[in-house]
Amino acid sequence: MSDEPAAEPQTAVRVSRRAVVVVVAVVVLLVDQLTKVWALSALDATPRRALVGDLLGLELTRNAGAALSIGTRMTWVLTLAAVVVVVVVVRTARRVASNVWAVTFGLLLGGALGNLGDRLFREPGPLRGHVVDFIAYGDWFIGNVADIAIVVAAGLVILLVVRGVQLDGTREVRRRAAHRAEPRDDG
Repeated sequence: MSDEPAAEPQTAVRVSRRAVVVVVAVVVLLVDQLTKVWALSALDATPRRALVGDLLGLELTRNAGAALSIGTRMTWVLTLAAVVVVVVVVRTARRVASNVWAVTFGLLLGGALGNLGDRLFREPGPLRGHVVDFIAYGDWFIGNVADIAIVVAAGLVILLVVRGVQLDGTREVRRRAAHRAEPRDDG
């Protein structure tokens, strides 16, 4: 009898966190794709446009590789890796009961889908498509909105892990303290 009321709020919490994951992912995906459409029309065949001196600018490029153009001849492998990331994120996000983790997974999912869409549907063809990049960070690299979402998600993952925040929102420190407080039955 007491199990049913407890199970109902838990299910509602998971459903609402899934909704957060989906909404954040959709927003990231839409912003990423819309900015790529804009970049292709507004920046094609133009030289780099400075936004903040040499630190930040707009420069259109099509990237066959991963970050920093690593693996340009392995586009199909990067495509399959992106599919694996999407599947793992979707499966793991089903267990999320924390707002911060839900936003984190939404950012990661939206970013991965944004770049995966390029790999699947852009030239030179399916599984070999080049990612549209247009945000130039100094002379270091050129990225896009999906990359920003992925980097922010990675930063949040590191922060959450360091702080001991679990997928359900509890903290690892509390679990250890509760575990130490439990009486031991050593025999």
